Amino acid sequence: MSITVAMYSHDSVGLGHARRNRALAFALAADLPRITGERVRGLLVAGHAGATADALPEGWDWLVLPGFTRTTNGYESRKLDVSTERLWHLRSSTAAAALEAMAPELLIVDRHPFGVDNELLPALETLQGTGTRCVLGMREVLDTPEATRAEWELIGGPAAVAHYYSGLWIYGDQTVYDPLATGEIPQELSPITRFTGYLAHGRPDDPLTASSLVPAQPYLLTMVGGGSDGGALGLAAARAEVPAGHRHIILTGPQMPAADHDAILDAARSSGSPRGQLRVSRYAPHVPMLVRDAAAVVSMGGYNSLAEIMATTTPALIVPRSSRRAEQRLRAHSLAATGAVDVLNPEDLSPAALSAWAAAAVRRRGLRDGIDLDGLTRIGDLAAEQIQARRASSSAPQSTHAHIAPVERVR
Repeated sequence: MSITVAMYSHDSVGLGHARRNRALAFALAADLPRITGERVRGLLVAGHAGATADALPEGWDWLVLPGFTRTTNGYESRKLDVSTERLWHLRSSTAAAALEAMAPELLIVDRHPFGVDNELLPALETLQGTGTRCVLGMREVLDTPEATRAEWELIGGPAAVAHYYSGLWIYGDQTVYDPLATGEIPQELSPITRFTGYLAHGRPDDPLTASSLVPAQPYLLTMVGGGSDGGALGLAAARAEVPAGHRHIILTGPQMPAADHDAILDAARSSGSPRGQLRVSRYAPHVPMLVRDAAAVVSMGGYNSLAEIMATTTPALIVPRSSRRAEQRLRAHSLAATGAVDVLNPEDLSPAALSAWAAAAVRRRGLRDGIDLDGLTRIGDLAAEQIQARRASSSAPQSTHAHIAPVERVR
């Protein structure tokens, strides 16, 4: 016998959703065969082409949907010259057809239970009829309670989520940040909620793909996630003084606007640094290795970046996003309260501030022993519970239950 697992991430902003699912795929590929004695295969549905640059376990593959991006006017097509309505139908029907064909025993959905404008609902309706167990995976910080309350109401509230999902996994340490206590996760969903710990230790390692980017001598690393709003940090980093005896790698991200990326390149060229000391690149195939081997790292405050940092002893300065959501600021300050990272508020960002921090940071290491960073080691057991429950349910007489009307597409 074999187990089929599918995962979905909408990927409208940043790279973290798909990278988080990829880490889960490797954990499941390693642990489910040991737990169940069965082979595991899987499909990762993602929304940005850069996801496929990262390898998957044997027997797993990517399905990349044409991309949405978030604008001031809402969601719009990232590249295809089609209307938002047409792209929604293309993505929704493609995801539904793929998931129906795969007939997974377990579907893991990252962050948004119904996808962009509820594009995942047709697939969830189909899978509900097959008995697929669906799990919603959530990062530990969402946003302010007021903002998240509005989001839950928009998708039909916790009852709509509970109608389709049998589990909710929070990828964090409840003692560091508790979204149930803050109200970001409704209390009605607490019976199906499990805290996994941060998805930090045990991330997949592809050292050969990144070897050409790693300099021979010690280096400082600056990274801004997908890069869509990382221009200010990248520019300040390019103008900062590099610690003596070190090089500096700046990752601008594949989603950074061309004008911002070019400005950072220009600043690097005019910095006066010796040739080769400062390197600017849009993308690195294996960020965890670069973080681990860096003398120090400057980063924005996305979940994935922080998880990769927390798995190392590399000193870290977090400059959280100042717009759209309060998520990064809340995460950065909650981790800083444990002593795990340093925080520089975006209004205080400057080349001088980065220079001063880096000069001291490259002479020390970071300690994160008091935080639960072993979430990836627990995913196999949690998944096995869902699969066993699904098989037990499919072999038992079906009982009737009250029907909750599915939410409709948000327009």
